[in-house]
Amino acid sequence: MFDAVTALALCQYGDSAYPAGGFAFSWGVEGLAADGLLEGAADLDELICEHLEARWNTMDRPLLRRAFRADDLEAVAAIDSLADVSTPSAPMREGSRRAGRALLGVSARLGHSRSRAYRAMMEGNERLGHLPVVQAVVYRDGGLALEAAELVSGWTLVNGLASAAVRLGVIGHVEAQGGLTAARGHLARLVAEPCPDEQRPSSFTPLIDIAISRNPSRHVRMFTT
Repeated sequence: MFDAVTALALCQYGDSAYPAGGFAFSWGVEGLAADGLLEGAADLDELICEHLEARWNTMDRPLLRRAFRADDLEAVAAIDSLADVSTPSAPMREGSRRAGRALLGVSARLGHSRSRAYRAMMEGNERLGHLPVVQAVVYRDGGLALEAAELVSGWTLVNGLASAAVRLGVIGHVEAQGGLTAARGHLARLVAEPCPDEQRPSSFTPLIDIAISRNPSRHVRMFTT
């Protein structure tokens, strides 16, 4: 069980009001809704499950774990490069880097030393800054243990998906809370399962990737992804 300080840190980092730029990313919610493939709470629940099982648990989580345990920032940068080549979708790569760099910027401005050093290291290398790798740096800087870092990483994804759906009018605020409750149990089950250190990061979310790839061609959009 987490102590009070860790529990409060989870609340802070997992809060949608944390100024890390997450409001700009829907991670496919906007595109799927525009294509008529996301029309209510049941569809959103399925989307959250797909994100958690087929992307976060198999891509973000292994990358975060490796980066969190890395001995130095050079090793973190190597894992960041792995994240880049492991993401075939160009819009997803760009979104991951933009979200990661926004989060890192907040942590650096708060004076966290590891975050500031990694931000300086990334200068001039546009391929670095992927979200799960940056989460490892930021949450370690914030004093979280690995297990707590995994939880807040998964929860910020879930919270972001639900928030995007509300802002797009796909669901209401009360329905969103029902979806968050269901996702809470799902995420808890995933983090209770082992994640082998040798697991290669991978994802298979073709409908989400297609919806995000179509975003630049849409006449009106609210989100980057």
